Formats: sequence, C-alpha cells, structure tokens
Amino acid sequence: MSKPFASSNDLAAKTETLEVLADGVYALTAQGDPNVGAIEGEDFLVCFEARATPAAARDWLRQLRQHTDKPVRYLVLTHYHAVRVLGASAFDAEHIIASETTRKLIEERGEQDWASELGRMPRLFKEPDGVPGLTWPTQTFADHLRIELGGDRGAIDLQFCGRGHTAGDIVAWHEKTRTLFAGDLVEAEAALYTGDAFHFDWSGATLDRVKAFRAENLIGGRGQIARGVAACDAAIEQTREFLRTMIAQVGRVHGAGGSLRQAFEAAHAALAPKFGGWPIFEHCLPFDVQRLWDEYDGIDWPRIWTMERDREVWAQLQD
Repeated sequence: MSKPFASSNDLAAKTETLEVLADGVYALTAQGDPNVGAIEGEDFLVCFEARATPAAARDWLRQLRQHTDKPVRYLVLTHYHAVRVLGASAFDAEHIIASETTRKLIEERGEQDWASELGRMPRLFKEPDGVPGLTWPTQTFADHLRIELGGDRGAIDLQFCGRGHTAGDIVAWHEKTRTLFAGDLVEAEAALYTGDAFHFDWSGATLDRVKAFRAENLIGGRGQIARGVAACDAAIEQTREFLRTMIAQVGRVHGAGGSLRQAFEAAHAALAPKFGGWPIFEHCLPFDVQRLWDEYDGIDWPRIWTMERDREVWAQLQD
C-alpha cells in the first residue's frame, strides 16, 4: 500500500509549549511542528517566524500576550518557506526583516512554494483563505544586521552563516542571554527537510559558524529547545550527522551509476534506525534525496518545487 502523501494524513493536533528561557525571551514548540519565538526590547518585541497563516499566528500571539503587551516592532524571517512566513500580517510589525537572498527567493518561487507546502502540510494552514498574499520583507541585509533592544536588554544580531537549508537562511543571536534562534539550519530531535538545501556547504562551514556562537539556548526550526552548551552542540552535530549520512549514501549510489530509487533506499536504511521515529522523517526524505541527487548531478541552484513535481517525486520514491 502506498504511503499517504507527505504530511497530508497528519491531522492530529499538537501540544504547544511556551517556554520562558530568560527574562523577556520566549519560545514556542509544538511536538515537531515549526517553532516560533520572541525577545522583548525595552518597549517593543522582536518576533521570530510567522507561521503558515494569520490565524495560526494569532494563536501564538495570544499565548505570548499572556506575558507581554509590547507591540511587535520587528518580525524576523529566517528563510522563505511558506509555513514560516505567510502568517506575517497578524503581527502588525513595523519592520519585516529577511536576508537579501530570501527576498530574491520569494520573487523567484514564493507562489509555487506556497502551493507546494499547502499540499504537503495542510494541517499547518489554519484558515488558509486568510492569507492576504506573499509576505514581502520591508528590510533586507546581506550578511549582518543588529537590532538594539534598548535599556539593559542588549542587542540581537542577525547573521547569514552560509548556504544551508536554503540559500538565504539567517540566525538570530542574543548575546546577553546566549540564545540562538537558528531556524531550520538546526533541528533538535526532528528530521531535516533539505529539498532546497546546499548539503555540502550546510554540513561543513555553515554549521561550523552556527556552532561558533557557543549558544546556551538554541531554538531550531522544529523539535525541542536545547539548553546548555553541550546540548546545543549535540543538536548541531545531530543535524550534521543527518546531512553527512545522506551525503555518503546518495554519493555512493550516484558514483556507482545507480538509480535515484536506490539512493533513496540506501539513505532510508542508514538514517531510519536513529532518525526514523522523529517528526516528518518519512515526509521529508524523498524530497531530500532528490535535491542531493541533483547536487551530485551538478545542479547547484535548487529546482523549484511545484505541486506537480512533489507528486512525481513522491510516486517515484515512496509509493
């Protein structure tokens, strides 16, 4: 029997947990659903990620409002994927910040990504008709941008660490509390989606730069919050292990003249014992392997995922 497409059959509600990591530092996890967070400035908020729809974003904001009523001045988007950005209108933020490359990716493939992710993960798109359109950043930067928080709250440094989960991912570093919002560059006990990734850059220099922050709190794109330097390092190295295991298995099959299907089966067999029970593993892996196969074929810039291409790859590898 063929497996249900992507996460289309994942309709059960997840338990959300809001954690206060330090004074004015918040993170919301949801059993493998996308994580979100916020840091208080002296008289404003900086929020991280926007969820898939305004309705879903408002659910998060209602919880945040139990702790602070400060207005959202900055909404930071770590990358362009629809489940991270399409809820932005709910925040009424003065500034929506992303990297220059993320803006280019929205222009190039934002519409297709929206349709693709809605088809793959329908449960995340609460009241999808409420999405007013693509989310466009109002402020972009190439490598680094600092947000001063005022008073004694320190500053947030937004940093491009190199190509990884996408070409334009950024992280947000709050040195005062040693807290890093890493987006989907790191997952803690959640499987990686790498369908738009640069596996070789990500698994090497990019993760090295992320690790160099020596964070004591790390909020990845999905999964649990890592607390303490050792746990943060472990989350980063678990992410690297997933990537390098795929690289080794897909590279071996590709180099031997094998098929994409054989590469998928080899990667699945190698990853499943450790990662197979983690959220969205079965959903992600076909798209992950296809993208890595493309890299071995010399395709540097990721091909655009459409609803039609999603189904074709799924049928080839998972049915």
